[in-house]
Amino acid sequence: MAITIRDVAEAAGVSTATVSRALRGLAHVDPQTRARVEQVAKEMDYVVSPSASRLASGRTGTIAVIAPFIARWFFSTVLSGVENVLQGSDIDLLVFEVGDPAVQYRIPPERRLRGRVDGLLVVSLPSDESAVADLLSLGMPVSLIGSAAPGVPSVSIDDVAAGRVATQHLINIGHERIGIITGQPNPTGFTPADDRRRGYVAALDEAGLVTRPEYEGHGYFTVAGGEQAMTGLLALAKPPTAVFAASDEMGFGAIRALQRHGLRPGHDVAVVGIDGHDLADLLDLTTVVQPVRDLGRMATEALLTQLSLPTADRSQVAVATTVPTTLVVRGSTVPSTQTVVQRQVVTR
Repeated sequence: MAITIRDVAEAAGVSTATVSRALRGLAHVDPQTRARVEQVAKEMDYVVSPSASRLASGRTGTIAVIAPFIARWFFSTVLSGVENVLQGSDIDLLVFEVGDPAVQYRIPPERRLRGRVDGLLVVSLPSDESAVADLLSLGMPVSLIGSAAPGVPSVSIDDVAAGRVATQHLINIGHERIGIITGQPNPTGFTPADDRRRGYVAALDEAGLVTRPEYEGHGYFTVAGGEQAMTGLLALAKPPTAVFAASDEMGFGAIRALQRHGLRPGHDVAVVGIDGHDLADLLDLTTVVQPVRDLGRMATEALLTQLSLPTADRSQVAVATTVPTTLVVRGSTVPSTQTVVQRQVVTR
């Protein structure tokens, strides 16, 4: 038969309530009593029931991640950072994929979240959108990745600066006809995509270059979409000599399109991406690298800190953290056999 809390209490000569408090690390337990209870529990191989502990604490022991996509590289890598933190805790993870924010929102309503989770991680969704604002008003701990809101901990890169640096790199190596492959027509409702495009436009404006509508393709943040968008740009009477792809996966597609047209990335047409995808080095793609796993890790740590604090003290960790990114130059912009870490993007 399984050992119960009553068995431990009887063997230790204390009440079941004392056993519960001692094994959960709560206060108001005499140190000698706590040590005796822990020793008896160890000898009897008793393990505290997670469900019982959660019931006693009023916690569910679960947090939710709400993101547009799960299967795509960025989001799955963020999740790996989240899981790395949760592995050292007793907290489970509930994942909601809400779909493309430019097309639809399936953010779970309050009734699906309240009582099921203790906190929320919201990834790359605009905090001023009404459905996200409703989440922030639930009164539970929230941590944001890729966006920011007053009074809420957030972790992100400066996507405007990253887009500007990627485009400026193309300008610095002599290009003037510079195209862009974005996710979808602007505005997308997807905060990083809109901000990266803003950085592209800002870099062109600062250099006195014209933003040409025909130089904007839409790759929907997929390899196939990037290839299709690059193919469309190459079909122009006067195609761009360089392209900024707003994600590495779209950059991979752009490289494949160039190769299928007999063109050499970096020699005939330059391509730069953003993300630091695991395959960027293999495909020799110049990219602005962001620490994606760290974003998930830092946001989760901020959320767990909130969960450990009384409600009145949670504002202490409501800090907007912007992490730096690094431009790594490879052969897709500057033909070379050696990777160059050209500069670090110092953000706000």
